[in-house]
Amino acid sequence: MTDNQAETAQPKKKRKRWVRGLLIAVVILLLLFVVVPYLIPVPPLAGLVAAEQLADADSQFAEVAGLRFHYKLKGAGEPFIVLLHGFGASLYSWRDVMEPLSRLGTVLAYDRPAFGLTARPLAWTRENPYALPAQVGQLIAWLDRFGVQKAILVGHSAGGTLAAETALRYPERVQALVLVDPAVYAGGGLPEFVRILAQFPPFRRLGPLLVRSIGEAGIDFLKSAWHNPAKITPEILEGYRKPLKVVDWDAALWEFTLANGSGDLAAGVTQLAVPTLVITGDDDQIVPTEQSIRLSSQIPEASLVVIPECGHLPQEEEPVEFLKAASSFLAALTP
Repeated sequence: MTDNQAETAQPKKKRKRWVRGLLIAVVILLLLFVVVPYLIPVPPLAGLVAAEQLADADSQFAEVAGLRFHYKLKGAGEPFIVLLHGFGASLYSWRDVMEPLSRLGTVLAYDRPAFGLTARPLAWTRENPYALPAQVGQLIAWLDRFGVQKAILVGHSAGGTLAAETALRYPERVQALVLVDPAVYAGGGLPEFVRILAQFPPFRRLGPLLVRSIGEAGIDFLKSAWHNPAKITPEILEGYRKPLKVVDWDAALWEFTLANGSGDLAAGVTQLAVPTLVITGDDDQIVPTEQSIRLSSQIPEASLVVIPECGHLPQEEEPVEFLKAASSFLAALTP
């Protein structure tokens, strides 16, 4: 071999060694990616029970859109009002306002999938029951179940997102909207790249372990949702903890989180064509008050009520003021 040939062969050998080292590193990373998540234990939770064991005296259960829902129904006649709770909550969040609202007509409140005492499927053959399109379909199925052509949708936070999305897709089925601290601009769920990564089986397996922290951190989050956390009684804390005793609550909450991203509802709110009331607390630390004010300005002919000294949960922290605003709005709908 000549000197020139030896000089040419030297870089080639270095490149081969570099490529071989890179391939080894990639293989090691892939093994870590696949194997390590399976080495982390995900112990089963003890003491979990069937939803029916936690039901209240006035609780009801029904099969709707292929799922077993927990719901409560009060009042009679028209209008037909549907209460839609937010993320991490349940129909329990309407406890102080459901009975008063039922004096105006029929009021339905149900636990959305992944929350409260409603079924928590972990496998399905059709559309994902936790995704927003499926939840819109479930809401319409509820109206069909009761033979209701048009309903007033009252949605809190992420429930407001569901209410507004339903009004955009089925305007003929919605008489009016009451959007309470609605999570329209705040987004929701995981960032898209995290959601894609989390779909891989090794990481999907760890999901329930990640969301179990809600048992502790969730209480701190609840306190941050109130302007005056001192109003949160032990009974309220227990009401929020109750769903964490249901079988598969952690796995279902993870499925819900994976199924829901930021969405594009904000781009469509100017197309809402039904009477709308936006209610917000003046000290909302979860969905900033400014976002609700902005939303009310973008929905054609929407009205706005800002409740003073109130956080993210007006129907719980200031139920009297909430009812005053909602009742006045609903009364104006009557010819």
